[in-house]
Amino acid sequence: MNTPKGNNPLLDFSGLPRFAEFKPEYVTPAIDQLLADARAAVARAEAADTPAEWDAFVAPLDDANERLGRAWGQVSHLHSVMDSPELREVYNANLPKITVYYAELGQNEALFAKFKALKASPGYAALSAPRKKIVENELRDFRLGGAELPADKKVRFMQVQEELAQLSAKFEENLLDATNDYHLVIDEASELAGIPDDVLAMMKAAAEADGGQLDQNPGWKITLHMPSYLPVMQYADSRELRQILYRAYVTRASEFGKPELDNTALIASILRLRREAAELLGFASYAQVSLAAKMADTPADVLKFLDELAARARPYAEKDFDELKAFARDELGYDTLEAWDTSYVSEKLSVARYSFSDQEVKQYFPEPRVLAGLFKLVETLYGLHIREDSAPVWHPDVKFYTLTDHAGQRVGQFYLDLYARASKRGGAWMDDVITRRKTADGIQTPVAYLNCNFSGPVGGKPALFTHDEVITLFHETGHGLHHLLTQIEELGVSGINGVEWDAVELPSQFMENFCWEWDVLKHMTAHVDTGEPLPRALFDRMLAAKNFQSGLQTLRQIEFASFDMNLHDDFDPNGKRTAQDLIDDIRKKVAVIVPPAYNRFPNNFSHIFAGGYAAGYYSYKWAEVLSADAYALFEDEAEGYGGVLNPEVGHRFWSEILAQGGARPALESFKAFRGREPTIDALLRHNGMA
Repeated sequence: MNTPKGNNPLLDFSGLPRFAEFKPEYVTPAIDQLLADARAAVARAEAADTPAEWDAFVAPLDDANERLGRAWGQVSHLHSVMDSPELREVYNANLPKITVYYAELGQNEALFAKFKALKASPGYAALSAPRKKIVENELRDFRLGGAELPADKKVRFMQVQEELAQLSAKFEENLLDATNDYHLVIDEASELAGIPDDVLAMMKAAAEADGGQLDQNPGWKITLHMPSYLPVMQYADSRELRQILYRAYVTRASEFGKPELDNTALIASILRLRREAAELLGFASYAQVSLAAKMADTPADVLKFLDELAARARPYAEKDFDELKAFARDELGYDTLEAWDTSYVSEKLSVARYSFSDQEVKQYFPEPRVLAGLFKLVETLYGLHIREDSAPVWHPDVKFYTLTDHAGQRVGQFYLDLYARASKRGGAWMDDVITRRKTADGIQTPVAYLNCNFSGPVGGKPALFTHDEVITLFHETGHGLHHLLTQIEELGVSGINGVEWDAVELPSQFMENFCWEWDVLKHMTAHVDTGEPLPRALFDRMLAAKNFQSGLQTLRQIEFASFDMNLHDDFDPNGKRTAQDLIDDIRKKVAVIVPPAYNRFPNNFSHIFAGGYAAGYYSYKWAEVLSADAYALFEDEAEGYGGVLNPEVGHRFWSEILAQGGARPALESFKAFRGREPTIDALLRHNGMA
């Protein structure tokens, strides 16, 4: 269906996206139009009579590519949060066109020559530092995009990029479909002993929504979505139920389910194509390509970092595991500790040791109070104000907010989509809607999406969040602030653009630290029934439990990161060994808790096969070193100020890290804030492993 250009909301860039008017049939005509506009801008830029000057060719290209990016960004976002058969069809039909365009752009020799000429021109010296950084990044990215390849290799490189984009999208879709495809209806309440009442209410409501009649027991519907799956693993007394759910979860999108949803072949194809792309560019492995634009220099550097951290964490992890086995044996009568027992036994041990449960704490974190506390923190640290606002949204649960400075000027805006639903991919993430830049009309203020997968309100009460979920919300808000508080006015290095991937988690992990500060939590808690704030004694027990099993958790992240780096570095994707063989070997070397042989973790590791973290998963730990060390300055200054909520240090963090975007190397920004190189000490101390 052809839609008139004037009526197509995807072609309106005058303000916020018009989500209320979105229809899948708008996608193809809009993308075709914007691709034609972008290609016309490329043709003008590469023309011989267009001078190699910023205003002549870089700025017009930025304009055209931004419009394409904003429109496709809306489509990609809706594909992630409101998936439907109709939207999925047009998304997959247009994805190859988008991929080909960007692959062509990355290989355009005429543009590459223009950027080289701009760098060599007398006018280059007069460019601002952010513009110079963009030119440097462009030259690097042209090389990584295949611009220097001979014609025949260029064609193949582009085919590879297109195939990879489609395979990654299919990987994510298979995982979502496999997650949605499974459910378990329990008829007997006794089988659900131990599961909290609010979770049971959610499961009961899910069963009723499936057609169960209120005048007879509809049962309780359990799914593999986090708000349903995690409480079963953590609280269900039935080992049999936990084992059934565990097996269903860890075999999603594998040979144990529907053949059409099996990601095994996709993994092999993705790895082969990534290796081929790397070799076309003259690199020995995809890991080397990935690190070309990151802080870490070589795969060996990353693996050395992970090995050193593993060596520090292992004694703590072994102690954690021994305590878990002893408690399971002595207190619960378990002869063996299985993979489906660990969350349950950990919860029981934590309650026994620290005299509280996640469920008890959750009652003090109703959504309105949590958001008020989060916003108060942002306002205190940075002198900003956050207020709820109105905008077209994609689902009734979505909220929208505006961020203003002390003078009432708009700094940025963001959407907040907190709850899990069947049409939404799992996990939590931030994405950009609009990026700050200077235009002919003035400064374009940035807009972000913040997405989580928490349980929604049940039974007339507000949504209740576990402390872990509060940490997740703070994490995504940190990413959001990185995007929203930038002071850079050039698109290519504004907000999170141009920031090295292994430094991009610094602002998000930095924010997590505040979830362990009494001065923050006391303002964001109120018991859902009594309104009483979180008791100080309970907070002290939470703090004592903060590093409970931190050794095990650290080794788990190192296991995933080592698997990812080895997979993309020295693993032969054309050999007989599979990705599953590799993770089995890594576990023998790294893991303390080894899962059952049927565990198919690679098949649902969407971070690296569909989410941009390929040969980059280590960046969570790498950036954690930076974020812990940055937060340590707030701790160092706390005594003289009277707490960590120090606006002076907050403004320094804003100006030296958040404001800078990708306009300078992340290490320079860190040193400007901290006054020195980063060290691992604060991370080990924060994790109780000093």
